Amino acid sequence: MTHHILSLDQGTTSTRAILFDAQLSPVATAQQEFDQHFPQSGWVEHDAQDLIDTSLAVMKDVIEQTQITPDAIGITNQRETTILWNTETGKPLDRAIVWQDRRTAQLCAELKQDGFETEITARTGLLLDPYFSGTKLKFLLDKHPNARDLARAGKVKFGTVDSWLIWNLTEGRVHATDATNAARTMLYNIHEGAWDSVICDKLDIPMELLPQVRDCADTYGETTLLGGSIPIRGVAGDQQAATVGQACFKQGMMKSTYGTGCFAVLNTGDTAVTSRNRMLTTIAYQLDGKPTYALEGAIFIAGAVVQWLRDGLGIIEQASDTLELAQQADETQSIYLVPAFTGLGAPHWDADARGAIFGLTRNTGPAEFAKAALESVGYQTRDLIEAMQDDWKASGADDPDTSLRVDGGMSANGFAMQFLSDILDAPVDQPKHLETTALGAAYLAGLSMGLQPAPHEFAKQWKADKQFTPNMDAATRTKKYAGWTTAIGRTLTKD
Repeated sequence: MTHHILSLDQGTTSTRAILFDAQLSPVATAQQEFDQHFPQSGWVEHDAQDLIDTSLAVMKDVIEQTQITPDAIGITNQRETTILWNTETGKPLDRAIVWQDRRTAQLCAELKQDGFETEITARTGLLLDPYFSGTKLKFLLDKHPNARDLARAGKVKFGTVDSWLIWNLTEGRVHATDATNAARTMLYNIHEGAWDSVICDKLDIPMELLPQVRDCADTYGETTLLGGSIPIRGVAGDQQAATVGQACFKQGMMKSTYGTGCFAVLNTGDTAVTSRNRMLTTIAYQLDGKPTYALEGAIFIAGAVVQWLRDGLGIIEQASDTLELAQQADETQSIYLVPAFTGLGAPHWDADARGAIFGLTRNTGPAEFAKAALESVGYQTRDLIEAMQDDWKASGADDPDTSLRVDGGMSANGFAMQFLSDILDAPVDQPKHLETTALGAAYLAGLSMGLQPAPHEFAKQWKADKQFTPNMDAATRTKKYAGWTTAIGRTLTKD
């Protein structure tokens, strides 16, 4: 019998389903975009119903395309996005607050003034920032006065997107999340492997509304909404799923995913390394009850800067147009675009920073804007990786792997990846299948079902399809990065 696994990749701007065969080769794909909502500056919302509706639509699409009922479903999702729903009606109490949303910046500032960030970092490995789910959840609970009482009565539940999908797919039978998603809520103690009562008390969050935390390769119930009964057997947040899909199972290995944002992850093994550079200490994956830790750096705007060129400025019709435009740009112009549209992530963590462009001249046009947009992703990645490598070395570990494994939509842009290799002065490896997030979720589901080999055997199957190597001279690299550092300094609102 030929086995198949359906991977559901619920992202920030679209939802995708990919059916994989037993060798984890894609058989069929379906994708749907959905609306984004921006009610105020710095606010980003989704209609939570859109997330489940598009998920069901794309999964049904691939099943109809192939006439194949999968053996299992693996779920991967945009992380930190926060949903609160009524279990009796099945409806969300409000729109989902997206991970990019910065509305709780003032609350975070007040908690920092109280000295609570030290507690947050010690317990969760995270920083006190609007990025994470905790203060988003408090905002929703404060907005809906009776929600806390309903939560204590078991009638209101919280979830990140994975929990919302699982609850809907199992028709309310399972309220669960995995360790990687839990670790991004700012409510989960990554050292004890449990929801943290001290943090929940501080934010006035009833613990009754929190989901059960399970392994990444585990049983999450089954769905009958797609025809037959299909078990959900793998779950991981998108960046952790990509880490698995890139087979970064050894300490010191790094991957960087380029979607709406950019997320670099460094596997630190059994050690939860404390960052000196405001990186995040998190869980890379959890198998058989044992977490593997990681350092992570997050860039809020990566592929989204290309969307801005298309939808905001109208200078391109599709993302791929940036490749040709960037190659036409005037090399004598030093244009720096700092895409802090919703603040700056690691290592700066400045929620109030906003986007800026430096070096404009009368000759600056669409080509220079495209080049600066693509280069901004490379510069931000270097910021992350240098900080993570410094933390890793400070922990007493051996030097990390100098190569970087990349994936996600923007990693298909040859100009962006070559510049990334140049500015890092390191090789950049592009896998055969760029959508490694979906691949990782499929692998986890297959591992749980006994359909896939152990991680070290799976790692042997990973192969680079293309490698970018640096061809920029050291003096140019130093000059360019110095210009970026100056631009960042001018953008930051914090000392």
